[in-house]
Amino acid sequence: MPISWTITDRIGEIVFDVPPVNAFNSETWMSLPDIITDLARNPEVNCILIRAEGRGFCGGVDIKEMQAHPERITILNRGNYLTFKAIRDAEIPVVVAVHKFVIGGGIGICGASDTIIAADDAYFSLPEVDRGAMGGASHLSRMLPLHKVRAAFFTGGNIPVAEAYRLGAVEKVVPADHLVEEARAFCAIIASKSRKALVIAKEALNGLEPRDVDRGYRWEQGFTLEMYMHEDSQKSRDAFVETGKAAEF
Repeated sequence: MPISWTITDRIGEIVFDVPPVNAFNSETWMSLPDIITDLARNPEVNCILIRAEGRGFCGGVDIKEMQAHPERITILNRGNYLTFKAIRDAEIPVVVAVHKFVIGGGIGICGASDTIIAADDAYFSLPEVDRGAMGGASHLSRMLPLHKVRAAFFTGGNIPVAEAYRLGAVEKVVPADHLVEEARAFCAIIASKSRKALVIAKEALNGLEPRDVDRGYRWEQGFTLEMYMHEDSQKSRDAFVETGKAAEF
């Protein structure tokens, strides 16, 4: 099953397993909001852990689907938006455990979450400028300073986990083979608290944020749609699907 979930010791654990790189199509993105919301509302769950199996945490969206079915961009956009919003709006804390690549939509998941635990082989990337798309900076801006976000966005470059940790985006960096163990141990601390206290704390902390990350992302998505309608976007997607590299302009 591409997305599975379990409840153990008041921790709701969501696991991605979508070979080869956990890049989700529009249907998968649209399935995530209900999974997250239902777990968050479950009175037996005090904390949600999101993690992944396979080569990396999340490869973002399925570019091959977008190349073959460009008309699905609005469904994909909505699935992204609702997924990230469900994480941020979850009644209880959401912890994300990442390894290897955290790309595109993976950034949205991390940026919408409350805490990130990362393997020492992890890195973060928004390659949208090379994929004929936009979006993700609103959530990356919850993690990193403005100029770091812009440098990463304009270059499509990677941010190593050590740099993300130095800048405060990551709570803890652990050996890759201990990631699940360490993430569950961190979640267990949260899960041991009063659910009522956690719900109130989450609402209070969200309300303290200086800007609305969800409205910011919707603003970005307008530009995503505009970019997808440009010929350079198709050229970028073709290059990625055919060669795995950025198009030349």
